[in-house]
Amino acid sequence: MEAFEVRIVETDETPTAVIRASTSWDEYPALWPKLLERVWSVVRERGVPAGRNVMRYLDDVPRVEVGVELEGACDGLGELELSSLPAGRAATTVIVGQLTAERIALAHAAIHRYCGGNGISLAGERWEVYGHQRGDPAAIETAVYWPVS
Repeated sequence: MEAFEVRIVETDETPTAVIRASTSWDEYPALWPKLLERVWSVVRERGVPAGRNVMRYLDDVPRVEVGVELEGACDGLGELELSSLPAGRAATTVIVGQLTAERIALAHAAIHRYCGGNGISLAGERWEVYGHQRGDPAAIETAVYWPVS
């Protein structure tokens, strides 16, 4: 089993431009890239300064926000909505390298084990921040966050 180092960190609020969607877990893997392409299409067309890709799980349906970090002010987002990743204490771990549904699930499970074993309560909506691929795909970092109380 892959080992993930879990830490408790303070996060800053990060503005995002997103599309909200609801789907089943089975349909979700096929939907995510389509939504993300729609986000990037609007971002490019409107010249919006954007950063890394993000996924925010609003509940376990799943209701999700798929989008990008905003790196500055923007005027008009078309079909996109303004949102944000929350500020506060969070448990986090990082997936390095190839991203698969299994590795994402293992990272989330590692956070649950760590928090459960240390008497830390998970609270709120979890999210993931996906690093950009620049060069070596084995070096891409994806961070998983769960708010804690």
